Amino acid sequence: MLAINNIPIEDTFAEAFPMTAARLIVTAETTEWARTAGTVTTGYGASVIGCDAEAGIERTLSPEDTPDGRPGISLLFFAFSRDALQKALINRVGQCVLTCATTACYNGLPLVKDKNVRIGGNLRFFGDGFQISKKLEGRRFWRMPVMDGEFLCEDVFGTVKGVAGGNFLILGETQATALAAAQAAVTAIRLVPGVILPFPGGIVRSGSKVGSKYKKLRASTNDAFCPTLRGQVKSALPEGVNAVYEIVIDGVNLPAVEEATRVGVRAACLPGVIRISAGNYGGNLGPHHIYLHRLLT
Repeated sequence: MLAINNIPIEDTFAEAFPMTAARLIVTAETTEWARTAGTVTTGYGASVIGCDAEAGIERTLSPEDTPDGRPGISLLFFAFSRDALQKALINRVGQCVLTCATTACYNGLPLVKDKNVRIGGNLRFFGDGFQISKKLEGRRFWRMPVMDGEFLCEDVFGTVKGVAGGNFLILGETQATALAAAQAAVTAIRLVPGVILPFPGGIVRSGSKVGSKYKKLRASTNDAFCPTLRGQVKSALPEGVNAVYEIVIDGVNLPAVEEATRVGVRAACLPGVIRISAGNYGGNLGPHHIYLHRLLT
């Protein structure tokens, strides 16, 4: 078995699936206000099982990297369809960016005919007839009057076919050692461009399986990896494992998710980790199979 720092890497794969993705660039007068907007806009964006979109902060942007020369934040959003993504973005930008002090919102992906979503073009009605349209270098922007000046939002935003659900599992001796390894993985992955970790703090404690004994539930607890259920179910936990954390990765393309998996697994191989694994459903959930051994050798 492949090992990193004497920690076995299971010969398995993570199963990921395609989703439509958009990138938003939010700027503000200060980094703090840009991050505030980014944090609230991506809130409640952990899993499309129960959320309108999977969402997260991709990275902080310096003024040199933003359209208006102000501090900014790059956000990624993922949904199963372009229509669903547009609806989620209109709601989230309207409620959380437009309302946030000093912000503006720009598209962060190439525009491709018939693959764009209209955000500013829908939010402009908030201006109640006082909104102003302006076109610069072929891109349309809307200026809406608000009480601290104007909210500027681009008319349409580009989308790409991204990849969601990349993952790996950290099996630890204790909750503390597993969590420390998971935090190390998050720190490393956040340096990889084009990916987000949509769950709280980038870490998942409640791994799930498809289906449930209750007909109304689409997903339920991953009992095979729950330490307290040893003896009651067919456990997937080696002896000595008392806590498991999952890292879930969404990216703008498969190479980005693979790179995030590679650096994340290596960073997670710390003392107290017994094994690294990954979650899949036999290849029946998604077409993207990310094999740990192929990535790490």
